[in-house]
Amino acid sequence: METGPGAPTPPIAIAGGAADAVARPGPARVEVDDAVLARLRDVCADVTDDPAVVGEASRDWWPLAMTWALEGQLPGRAAVVARPSSPAEVARVLSVCHDATVPVTAAAGRSGVCGASVPVFGGVVLDLCGLDGIRDVDDHSLIVDVLPGTFGDRFEAELQRDHGLTVGHWPQSMTLSTVGGWIACRGAGQFSTRYGKIEDIVVGLDVALADGRTISTGGHPRQATGPDLTQLFVGSEGTLGIITGARLAAHPTPTHERRGAWALPSFAEGLDVSRRILRRGATPAVLRLYDGIESDRTYHVGTERNVLLVLDEGDPAVVDGMWQVVEQECASAERLDDELVEHWMQKRNDVAALEQLIAGGLVVDTMEVSGRWSALPPVYHAALGAISGVSGTLAVSAHCSHSYTDGACLYFTFAGKPDPDAKDAFYRDVWDAGTRAVLANGGSLSHHHGVGMNRSRFMAEALGGGLDVLAAVKTALDPRGILNPGKLGLDSPWGTPSVP
Repeated sequence: METGPGAPTPPIAIAGGAADAVARPGPARVEVDDAVLARLRDVCADVTDDPAVVGEASRDWWPLAMTWALEGQLPGRAAVVARPSSPAEVARVLSVCHDATVPVTAAAGRSGVCGASVPVFGGVVLDLCGLDGIRDVDDHSLIVDVLPGTFGDRFEAELQRDHGLTVGHWPQSMTLSTVGGWIACRGAGQFSTRYGKIEDIVVGLDVALADGRTISTGGHPRQATGPDLTQLFVGSEGTLGIITGARLAAHPTPTHERRGAWALPSFAEGLDVSRRILRRGATPAVLRLYDGIESDRTYHVGTERNVLLVLDEGDPAVVDGMWQVVEQECASAERLDDELVEHWMQKRNDVAALEQLIAGGLVVDTMEVSGRWSALPPVYHAALGAISGVSGTLAVSAHCSHSYTDGACLYFTFAGKPDPDAKDAFYRDVWDAGTRAVLANGGSLSHHHGVGMNRSRFMAEALGGGLDVLAAVKTALDPRGILNPGKLGLDSPWGTPSVP
């Protein structure tokens, strides 16, 4: 397995360079004075206020912010970057920032696409890339203990090479993202139908709280000791605590694989085939359905075909049994060349097109949501209609990328070319139209990209009274509001950022 650099990959060049990039107008920026800086350097060996390092660490792969980078702007700018090399250093940094009421934004690979690791109010970026590597492998129990700054491709390469195991979590951002990022944003890998989303894979966490206290969660296959504290921090995007270690469920490296490709005459019929496969208990690792637009754009089969790709891996007896279900449910569909699956395998982690499109003047993004099988057809049609109705939209399409017994994920892609001075307004209009169409038809706010800055304004609508409960938990765990303020729709001591 070839691996990437094991370090953050910049999403796009910043015009004029990161050192001189300025934060867009917005909330007041919290500085780190000399006294706090000295205290940080006392507890963490690597703390820098170098303008180039700070500028680059103050952004992620949020597509809207990539358009701002072309103008030499950042969505926010930290004052300093702290790069701890141990969980103990993380706790000490948090203690200092808690005492001084300085905001802290956790970051590592910075591959998120919603602005979750943007330091909206300045303060400290806590770069966790130094917390790297596998700490322990319990092959007997199939549990792996790993540090949060470990990049995904290197993690899987070592796990497979040295231990004959896999966690099975393989997002498109595999070389860009870290284990801690997967957990913090509640991510999904491309083989999630077999292995589950990250919340299904995590069995325990080490967490540093806002004031520097540390806790460990989980540790047993099942337990009845009150609410599951592990899941409290999964998906919390660094607002409730900082992940400093994780125990993940593993599986023996698969020895057998089956592949197939089919075409359905409509997207709805493809969804129903997928539903029936899951209903019968089959969980092929990959079950990807493309609408006509994406089928033709990716596989050149014409817009009248809706391509379904299926791949399974694992023990031969299990895979072959599952495959009988797949073939039976696809019996009336048109069989396509299995090479379509190989084409997807070769291209599935390629993210280069995003920079090329944005540099070419387009506004592009993806919007992934989930819903019950019964809700997916109306969600699909409503969201496509709402987004295409926004002035300036050039294209919108969708595919179904992750499936479960009760429903699936729809992954919308849109592109537009508004006037240069109307890009922000166009982006916001598309997200408003698409998101509200999804919510009105029974879909979720997000499936695996998280919330960050971009989706914060929808949280009250999506959670209802649940947002008050989340806010109460935030206040209890982080009374001074220092952890990743401005995210998840939560109030902060420094105000509420506007997007865009």
